[in-house]
Amino acid sequence: MPAPDTAQAFTDATLSGDHLFPRAGADELRAWLRLVLSVGRATGRRLLGALGTPQQVFDSPLGMLRELVTPTQLQALAAPPGELENCLTQTLNWLDGGADRQVVTLGDPLYPAALLNAADPPLLLHLRGRHDLLTRPGLAVVGSRNPSAQGTDNATAFARCLSEAGWTIVSGLALGIDGAAHEGGLAGPGRTIAVLGTGIDRLYPARHRDLALRIAAEGLLVSEFPLGTPPLRENFPQRNRLIAGLTRGTLVVEAALQSGSLITARLAAENGREVFAIPGSIHAPQSRGCHALIKQGAKLVESAQDILEEFQMTKENGPLTRTGTSPRRLAAMSNSGTEPAADDGPPDEVLTALGHDAATLDMLIDRTGWPAPALAARLLELELEGRLQRLPGGLYQRRGLA
Repeated sequence: MPAPDTAQAFTDATLSGDHLFPRAGADELRAWLRLVLSVGRATGRRLLGALGTPQQVFDSPLGMLRELVTPTQLQALAAPPGELENCLTQTLNWLDGGADRQVVTLGDPLYPAALLNAADPPLLLHLRGRHDLLTRPGLAVVGSRNPSAQGTDNATAFARCLSEAGWTIVSGLALGIDGAAHEGGLAGPGRTIAVLGTGIDRLYPARHRDLALRIAAEGLLVSEFPLGTPPLRENFPQRNRLIAGLTRGTLVVEAALQSGSLITARLAAENGREVFAIPGSIHAPQSRGCHALIKQGAKLVESAQDILEEFQMTKENGPLTRTGTSPRRLAAMSNSGTEPAADDGPPDEVLTALGHDAATLDMLIDRTGWPAPALAARLLELELEGRLQRLPGGLYQRRGLA
C-alpha cells in the first residue's frame, strides 16, 4: 500500500477501515514510543501522513525530513531519546500484567473512531479494562472538584440513568463530580471510562485508587501518557481534550467560572459535540460556570431524559429498549435525574420555607415564624436525614427530592 501524502489521507485511510498499521509488536511499539517521545503528537501525525509508519519515518533520508520538521525536531529524530528503552521495558512489563491491557496506536482497528473525528488525536493510547466500551455511545460528565452535596447527587443520578439507557459515562477520575459520575456509570450496563492525566500505572488521586480498580475491572481506564508519568498540572487539560473527544456530548453538572470543566465543554463544542449544563442557584459559586455555558448556547437540562431526547435515544427500537430500561421507568427516574422516591407524607414546613435556593437561619425564622432553637433543631434533623445540607456561611440548601 503506498504511503499517504498527508496527515488527512492517513486519517481517511484509518476511518475507511483500510488500516495502515497492524497491532504493534515489540519493535513496532518501540518505533511508536520513539516517535511520541521525540516529536509529540502534531508533528508525529504530520510525519505519519507524509511517510507512512513510524519506522518509515526513522528510515527516511535526512533531506526528506528537513522539509517536514524544524532543525530542533530533526535533531530529536536523529537518535533515539535516552528514556526510550526504559519506557519500552515498562510498557512491555505492564502489558504482561493481564489480557485486559493493551496499547492501541493511531492506525489500529481498535483506535476509537470518535477521537479520529476530534482535534489533536493522540498517537497511542494505553487501555486497561473493557476495550469494547470505546465503540459505545459516550457522554462526558464533568464538574467541580468541590461540589455541593446536591451536585454530587445530581452527577451520580444523571450518570446512572444514562448508563441504564446504554450510554457509557466518560470522566476524568478527579475528586468531586468526576468520581460521582463514575459511580453512577458503574451502576448501569453502559459502565464508565476514566481518562487519566497520568500514566495508566499511576492511579491519581490516591483517594480514588479503589474506584479506579473497580473501573479497570468493570469499565475502562485510558491514558495517552507514557508509563510512570506523574500527576503534572499541564497534563490535565490534555486529558480534558480526550474526555471531550471520546464522547458525543458533555454534561457539566457544577463548575466555577474558572474551571477545567469549562475547558472540556469548550473543546466539545469546538469538535461539534453537544454541550449540556445543569442550572443551579444564582447564589452558588458552583453554578456560575453552568449559567455562563447556558448563556453561550449550552442546552439547559433538568433531567437525564432531556439529554436522551436530544439524542433521540428513547425510541422503541433504540438502545433504551435493548438495555431493559423501559421508557416509562426512565421517565420516572428522570423527573429529577434520580430514582423514583417513595411518598414521604405531607410536605415539610421547613423545607417548603427553604425552597430550592440556599437560605440562612434568620431568613428561615422570618419565613416560618418558628423560634430559633426549635428551627435549628429541625434543620439538624433534616441534615441527618440527608434532606438538606449546611453550606459555608451559615447557609442551608435542600437536596434531591427532599
